[in-house]
Amino acid sequence: MSELLNKETVKRVEKSLKEFDNNLKVIVLDETARTAKDAASSLKCELGAIVKSLVFKAEGEFLVCLVSGDKRCSLNKLKKILNKKDVAMANANEVKDHTGFSIGGVAPTGYLKKLNTIVDKSLSRFNYVYGAAGHPDCVFKITFSELVKLTSGKEAEITE
Repeated sequence: MSELLNKETVKRVEKSLKEFDNNLKVIVLDETARTAKDAASSLKCELGAIVKSLVFKAEGEFLVCLVSGDKRCSLNKLKKILNKKDVAMANANEVKDHTGFSIGGVAPTGYLKKLNTIVDKSLSRFNYVYGAAGHPDCVFKITFSELVKLTSGKEAEITE
């Protein structure tokens, strides 16, 4: 398990976390967190406390939406917030190219390219939330307000 902490993607997330707050740590799970449901099961927490990092393309610009594991991102709400007509999920290659992470391990931080972030307000109902840490078996625990600050995210209601 400790070899996962040596993976380049996990190290990138860990570096970002430590620069923000030295107390934040990457947690290596015994079971996979490839999906929000898997992560919740492994962590024995509510599905909603899992942060889904979703990458969208909005008229050529890429951005990340951090959404509660029990919610779905609303494209209509996203279009209104962004004031863009053409908004769609990024494909796997675009996700990897912009974030440096593969789908299933996309973290809310540590991207290869500068990406704007929108954090869904529904995550604020939890004392702590868990974000992916660059690998499907790694996560980190953080408060909602810390997550917003870490990601320089904009809080908005973006779920259905």
